[in-house]
Amino acid sequence: MLDQIQLEVTKKLLKINTIKVQPNNPFTWASGWKAPIYCDNRKILSYPEERTFICKQFCKVIRDKYPQAEVIAGVATGAIAHGMLVAQELGLPFIYVRAKPKDHGLENLIEGDMKAGQKVVIIEDLVSTGLSSLKAADAIINFGGDVLGMVSIFTYNFPLAQKNFADAGLELTALSSYQVLIDLALEMGDVKPEEVEKLKQWREHPESWGK
Repeated sequence: MLDQIQLEVTKKLLKINTIKVQPNNPFTWASGWKAPIYCDNRKILSYPEERTFICKQFCKVIRDKYPQAEVIAGVATGAIAHGMLVAQELGLPFIYVRAKPKDHGLENLIEGDMKAGQKVVIIEDLVSTGLSSLKAADAIINFGGDVLGMVSIFTYNFPLAQKNFADAGLELTALSSYQVLIDLALEMGDVKPEEVEKLKQWREHPESWGK
């Protein structure tokens, strides 16, 4: 089931240009890394058909893998809206995790109402190294939540991220992935066969690629 979901979600992302692939004209990420791809999942929110489709795929995965879920959590800021849509569809409480605590008021790191021991599924929009996503999971655990797993819209399939999630003992399920994207882009003619090797090299060593 997941393979078909990944294929359909990737087609939707390409259709509305949330993902751009430019191996010969790379982007510069905020981290300073050069990258042949840029993913902006916030654009999904502007497209009702695609937004609804992705929400329903999130819900399918959660019902299948985590039927005992009691709370849905979104990671700020990109996954807040998507997480809220999922929580609404599933009829579950929603919380979100800030990147850092507020510097005023109650100085909350987690917004919303979660009780200790509740079973939580985290919604993420994009996973690169996984460090910020796992930081959000740690915040929920430290607050007393029982994190069942994480579901993201897209993952770059970095070996480092796979190691980080394995080390943390947290399962990540992605609705779309870099490998599926490249295979589909090649099939559609958006990527040339001679560019595929360059794209594979970036995934293996993103921190040094293009330097």
